[in-house]
Amino acid sequence: MNRKIFLKNVGIGTALTLVGGKLIAQIGAQHEPPPLLIPLVKDFVIAGHGNFAKVKEMLQETPNLIYTKFDWGNGDYEAAIEGAGHVGNKEIANYLLEAGSRVTLYVLTMLGKTELVKPVLEQYPALIKAKGPHGFTLLHHAKVGGEDGKELYAYLQKKGLKDDWIKLR
Repeated sequence: MNRKIFLKNVGIGTALTLVGGKLIAQIGAQHEPPPLLIPLVKDFVIAGHGNFAKVKEMLQETPNLIYTKFDWGNGDYEAAIEGAGHVGNKEIANYLLEAGSRVTLYVLTMLGKTELVKPVLEQYPALIKAKGPHGFTLLHHAKVGGEDGKELYAYLQKKGLKDDWIKLR
């Protein structure tokens, strides 16, 4: 190949790469939905604490809210299911789990799912002192689980967990 043909091919190849890259970016941008609005996410997380009717209504209107978390500040992220978990709202927690929410160890603890929680904590013992949303511990979640959380409450205390809440940094 002579120099003139080589330079021509390099120029054409570069132009096609640039144009092709822009086209791919534009096509990708056209198919990506916009992010959910922060006030909508916040309303859903707040509803998750205790407004079952609003949770159901919001999920019907915007199904992907089930995957969202709101940052209350300083990295204190919370999903609606986690709000239900730390206030002991089993009805909302179970509804969100049935709807496909991401499960958390904290919610399973509140629900008294000993057969699921204990093996995880045996495999990863450091999680016993992990902090959930707002700094609520597994012990707190077992306590708000009432009768369902009694066995896990005793287990967590036996493992050395004494605090219901640990300040988030």
